[in-house]
Amino acid sequence: MAARAYLLNLPLKHFGTPDANAFRVALEKATNELNVALPKKGRHWGLARKGLNIFLRDCLYTVYLREAFSLQLAEEFFEVPLDSISGKSLHEQSSGRLPRWKTVRGLTPSLSDQYQMEASRLAATKKIPRVHLDAIWWGERPGS
Repeated sequence: MAARAYLLNLPLKHFGTPDANAFRVALEKATNELNVALPKKGRHWGLARKGLNIFLRDCLYTVYLREAFSLQLAEEFFEVPLDSISGKSLHEQSSGRLPRWKTVRGLTPSLSDQYQMEASRLAATKKIPRVHLDAIWWGERPGS
């Protein structure tokens, strides 16, 4: 409930920018604000970032929001939401460049940056923005 309440009022206009630095500033600010909005026991930077990245990705995928807030301008800056599926997939495909995935609750900003850099590298080989890797991995889950 706390995350939904925060995201309901998130100004998406700050994410519709062709400026990588402006996008990063908006992402960091929103992550920190969302983390503070969470109940004390649920305050983990990694959980806040994952929730924010899922929300932003879904906004990007919603044509009305994408167009209203020019989110397509920043598509290349959107992060892949990190969780056990994406974290393990990145680790496996990193050829030892990443530490083993542990938990989203244990995710730190510096570790997230490492994983996002690897996601960018991998996405470039597929000629897609890194935000879309998650859709590929979810489709590859056993039983999908």
